[in-house]
Amino acid sequence: MTKTSLLYVLAVVFAAVPAVAQTEWQAVEEVRPYSITGKTGAELYESIGAHGPKAGVTGRVIAHTTFKLTWTRKYESQGNACVIVTNRPKLIITYTLPKPAGALPAAVESSWEAFISGVASHERVHGETIKDMVKEIETMSIGLTVADDPECKKIRIELTRRLGEISARQRQRGRDFDKVEMGDGGNIQQLVLKLVNGP
Repeated sequence: MTKTSLLYVLAVVFAAVPAVAQTEWQAVEEVRPYSITGKTGAELYESIGAHGPKAGVTGRVIAHTTFKLTWTRKYESQGNACVIVTNRPKLIITYTLPKPAGALPAAVESSWEAFISGVASHERVHGETIKDMVKEIETMSIGLTVADDPECKKIRIELTRRLGEISARQRQRGRDFDKVEMGDGGNIQQLVLKLVNGP
């Protein structure tokens, strides 16, 4: 069974900008299609196997979700402590999905639409877990204070430790979701079987 994979790109940008009140941010979500060919469900799925995105050690996958996360942060010395007073994320989520290169016969088109709709919905669940992770990081880090750190060095170490824990929980959520969705009788397996066994 082909597995969906999440790639994680975390970049932290430290910028000295004026502290402002927390404002609601919006993730940028984009779809990056890759081209496949075929006139039947089986041919389309075979093309997915040949052209799908490469992800980790599992080889090619049907689809995957990646993200780029950067932060604008301001660290401020307050007395003998260091505090994060500004913490704004910029999140770009990219969904890589298959797209037939040409027109499909009507019956196959209907079957394909059901398949790709289900796959896209699966990937968007991964997108939601990424957004949840960023919100958790934001909540945890704004106002984070480390005592006896007037040069704001210890706070960066503490922040990195906490980020690692939050990121690990998000990755585990993704693995748990995939295990259910892609296991025997799972949603993705059912979508694949309907596509391959259809017209």
